[in-house]
Amino acid sequence: MAASIYIVVQGEDPGYDIYVNGRALAQHEDALEKLALQIGVKPLIEFFSADENLMSLLVEGGAGDESLLKQLPPPQWFRGEDGLVTVRALIDALQHEPQVLGSEGVLVLEELREHEVVLRKTAERGERWHMAVSFR
Repeated sequence: MAASIYIVVQGEDPGYDIYVNGRALAQHEDALEKLALQIGVKPLIEFFSADENLMSLLVEGGAGDESLLKQLPPPQWFRGEDGLVTVRALIDALQHEPQVLGSEGVLVLEELREHEVVLRKTAERGERWHMAVSFR
């Protein structure tokens, strides 16, 4: 089962494309968390939040316990600017040495740049967001 990290913008339709490819980010999440801590920014994992729809899908797919749905806290939302700080710092750290993450370092860097575009638009519009994960 492959995981993918993606951005959820609060509300129905933000009016811009929020699609990002997050498969390489999901694969290297542990290494990215360590890198974020080394460079002094909030790790991407701290921007994750699960909503009832996502958790329902996970339970339906056999990856969760239905009783947990009743205990799920409300989703957390973050300012676009806060995500940009982390994503831009990771881009800066990786752009000269993407091989730090192995053979897929260039893919991780590309995905971070996709996330940067969406988070910039989110920040410009004063919207809130969080990261989510899908399993396919």
